[in-house]
Amino acid sequence: MKKKLSLTTKIFIGLIVGFIAGLIVNQMPESYLRDTLLIKGIFQLVGQVFLRSIMMLVVPLVFITIVNGVLNMGDVKRLGRIGGKTLVFYMCTTAIAIIISLALASLLPPAAGVNLGNIDKVEVVTKDPVPLVDILTGIIPKNSIAAFAEGNMLQIIAFAIIMGIGISLVDKKAPTVRVFFEEMNHVMLRLIKFVMSFAPVGVFGLIAKTFGELGWAVVVPVAKYVGLVYLGLLIHVIIIYGGLLKLLAGASPRIFFKKFVKVMSVAFSTASSNATLPLNMEVTTGELGVNSNVASFTLPLGATINMDGTAIMQGVATLFIAQAYGIQLTLGQMLTVVLTATLASIGTAGVPGAGALMLSLVLQSIGLPLDGMGLILGVDRLVDMGRTSINITGDAVCSIVIAKQEKQFDEKVYRSESKTK
Repeated sequence: MKKKLSLTTKIFIGLIVGFIAGLIVNQMPESYLRDTLLIKGIFQLVGQVFLRSIMMLVVPLVFITIVNGVLNMGDVKRLGRIGGKTLVFYMCTTAIAIIISLALASLLPPAAGVNLGNIDKVEVVTKDPVPLVDILTGIIPKNSIAAFAEGNMLQIIAFAIIMGIGISLVDKKAPTVRVFFEEMNHVMLRLIKFVMSFAPVGVFGLIAKTFGELGWAVVVPVAKYVGLVYLGLLIHVIIIYGGLLKLLAGASPRIFFKKFVKVMSVAFSTASSNATLPLNMEVTTGELGVNSNVASFTLPLGATINMDGTAIMQGVATLFIAQAYGIQLTLGQMLTVVLTATLASIGTAGVPGAGALMLSLVLQSIGLPLDGMGLILGVDRLVDMGRTSINITGDAVCSIVIAKQEKQFDEKVYRSESKTK
């Protein structure tokens, strides 16, 4: 009897086939077949149907799991303690990520031989810097229904926490409400498994479209930039995340990455932390031994505010643009980059391409020309896939560390063989 392929294997097959198909299509001459039927037709249809199916579940999943997480914690003081630890963890690792990227870009200048003065100007959508006070007050929704309709994750999380606290305070006076959320949680997890069964096909479509449009030629002018970002991501995931797992949770990094690679591969193909959240939740609780009480809080919050991979991209891109224009950044300007990018990560949506938009805010904070984003945007999808993989990895690592400290970590499950088939 033949052994069935695991979900991880199927996803990687989808990645490889999509990569090859994309490169082949990219080499075809411009035609209706290549551009309309394949790239913007079949590839986009398959990829977007999968992506939208996942995104369809994200808002109800976040709301329901966080309400359940608050209910299961019971003690409101304990919720505040976990929330504080989670926020500190995410902000600290984001700041470390930016420092790593700035150090790498300073030691290995990525813009050598690049003259941005010759690059066509591009229209970049920019946002005025948002004051910290506005970011914090904006977490509380003025209209909770509007927050759901707009997919404002921070406001949804805030409302879910308040709702969970309210249900906990009335306790036995609302048993039906508590049961409703518990049963809806089971429904959502079953829907997640159903949608994820189509992941290999969806991954194929997303990857094929990306490489069908870009090919290799567009990567060449900024190969050093892309390579440096991935070097920073690699250092961060192995040294920082691996070290934190070992030091703070006593967990084996090897076991973690062996089980978590399937989640990273989905994040790589979708370039969306929110789209990867359902699978991240399933693997973190089912295979990495984190109690759902903790994961249902740390993972949705991380998908919204933890952007270590995005921070690394922003640090390298900032120095890339500065070097290409011959601008020498001062220590004060670099510190401004660290602070701005760390705070900006709070408002970075967990959707494809959001990091590039936030880069404009960082560039504005130190007065760099936005026209330099031309080449960055040209290959942003390639970088976006890598940085998203790191973003969601940090969410899972934080969940394990917090669960260990709160005695909500099952080491036997963590060390056991993967259950996903």
